[in-house]
Amino acid sequence: MSIKFVLSAFLFTIAQFGSMTTTPTRLRPDLQKYCETLPSEFARISDERKESLREIGDFVVKKLKANEPVNLTYICTHNSRRSQFGQVWAKVAAAYYGLNAKQVQTFSGGTEATAFNARAVAALKRIGFTVDTDSDPKNPNYVVKFSESDSPLKMFSKVYKDGFNPQKAFCAVMVCSQADEACPIVYGAEARVSLPCEDPKNSDGKPNEAKAYDETCRLIAREAFYVFDYVKKQLSE
Repeated sequence: MSIKFVLSAFLFTIAQFGSMTTTPTRLRPDLQKYCETLPSEFARISDERKESLREIGDFVVKKLKANEPVNLTYICTHNSRRSQFGQVWAKVAAAYYGLNAKQVQTFSGGTEATAFNARAVAALKRIGFTVDTDSDPKNPNYVVKFSESDSPLKMFSKVYKDGFNPQKAFCAVMVCSQADEACPIVYGAEARVSLPCEDPKNSDGKPNEAKAYDETCRLIAREAFYVFDYVKKQLSE
């Protein structure tokens, strides 16, 4: 085998890998500090959930290696809380670990549309996200910023098959057992992963309301970071 051939193959591999990764995004200061603590909590994730999280990671790795778009759609019943958290944190985790921002896109949807709940929005603000909104009282459109270099996320409540979301070749992440049961088939999904968690809505109007939202937000953040930590390691092998 000639040296020229080996060198060409090496350069092709570097170029291909380079398209998957970039320099890790520097997040907004408070958010950066928050995110730096998440990997230390991976041991709190059960083995069963880690298996499901690696399924998401394997989907991401497969798409990146094939130089195809990575579309993750988080689904719950009303697209108001958990699925919105999932969309935000998957995008932030991908940026934190230096995955190509153009290639990795995240979305959310419900079996019905309501509104991105104000309590969930407040939880993101407490962590360090900047959130702007319009004046629509029923279903506001939010712009969620997490860094100075990456494009902000445009977020609102919608059904999972809304035209704003990918219609095929996406991974459906079911973060709500009710939505999981209501959608035995998620049309267009290439992969489907069940990853239910408790709805913070159960705490609405109670003394522990803010704490419950913060805990759900952190749980989903921790698991999203586990996914992309796994992805980064798989790409490095």
